Amino acid sequence: MRIQIASLLLGFNFLLFANDICLAQSRAVLRQAVATVAATVRPVPREGDWWQNRHASMNKRVAQGNVDLLMIGDSITQGWEGHGKEVWAEYYGARNAVNLGISGDRTEHVLWRLQNGNIENISPKLAVLMIGTNNSGDNTSEEIALGIEAIVELLRKELPETKLLVLAIFPRGANAGDTRRQVNDGANERIARLADGKMIHYLNIEDEFLEEDGTLPKGVMGDLLHPGKKGYEIWARAMEPRIVELLKASGR
Repeated sequence: MRIQIASLLLGFNFLLFANDICLAQSRAVLRQAVATVAATVRPVPREGDWWQNRHASMNKRVAQGNVDLLMIGDSITQGWEGHGKEVWAEYYGARNAVNLGISGDRTEHVLWRLQNGNIENISPKLAVLMIGTNNSGDNTSEEIALGIEAIVELLRKELPETKLLVLAIFPRGANAGDTRRQVNDGANERIARLADGKMIHYLNIEDEFLEEDGTLPKGVMGDLLHPGKKGYEIWARAMEPRIVELLKASGR
């Protein structure tokens, strides 16, 4: 009898020990997951005078007022001042548009900028957001989508009268087999659900850039990431109907 009781106690203690190991492992995995996810939604600035100077110059422009249209993003958005300069002048030069794009930015950097002057004391008719491709090397589709969702929530809170057009992250890489393109596509599937048809709208113009077989022509994006002049022309033309629609719907 004593042997049976001892065996039962030993078995019970083993189960408790095993359970503790499982719980510890689960907690470790959870902590790691939370830490990774938090990186996309935790506002942080970037180091370097050039970044701070760019940020300050945008704040200076916004402080002047007269802002009806915002373009928010990374180097692809900043590129409206480079390869897309002529296209910008044609489509947005008379629309009181402001470029809030900084090369290399991730969702967490955009969050910080928006909390530190980029949208202070303005109420644009429309804000266009496209961000996340710089996160695709380190974060999952879901984590990127969480970062974009956090940006959308912040914009809705701080700019309650501003219509928001969330763009699908543009395709990158030579073809559909590109790993980072696949991550971006996964994020796009999730952020499409943010649209409410009223203040938040979603637009995916991926197919406008791609060949029928899914390849990305270098004539559109020379480095298979950043649009050239032709890429910006495609972007502007594809987005124009929604821009017109949402500016008109703003009623201001």
